[in-house]
Amino acid sequence: MRYLSEEDRELASRFLFLSMAILVIEKDIHTIEQGSFKIKEPYMELLRKMAHKAKSERRYLRGIMKSRQLDVMLLSKNESFSSYLFVSGGHEEKRNYFNPAIRKHVETIMYELMRKVLQPSQGKLASSGMEDLP
Repeated sequence: MRYLSEEDRELASRFLFLSMAILVIEKDIHTIEQGSFKIKEPYMELLRKMAHKAKSERRYLRGIMKSRQLDVMLLSKNESFSSYLFVSGGHEEKRNYFNPAIRKHVETIMYELMRKVLQPSQGKLASSGMEDLP
């Protein structure tokens, strides 16, 4: 049975998947730092900007969630599914997610963050005449 409003469910889900995306980005930063890349800085800069943007959004979402007394907690996890408890006020709702679906949500958020971070740069490329490069 559903006890949370659709808005609260979407807010908590966004917070959950955004938090997972932040973990992936931080792990990727660490992997690149330790890796044998010839030129690391462009990747590091992109990932750091994505992490900053994601953390700013998560901070904003956390504030809204706090005002609504909304929380998300991991209940269990196995190879196929992860279960989370969404709590809003006195209401609780258990949500089960298929792990490949979680991965797809996180991937979508990472693409979204990448577009947001790269968007201002595209203006620089256009003004430099480099937009025609392959």
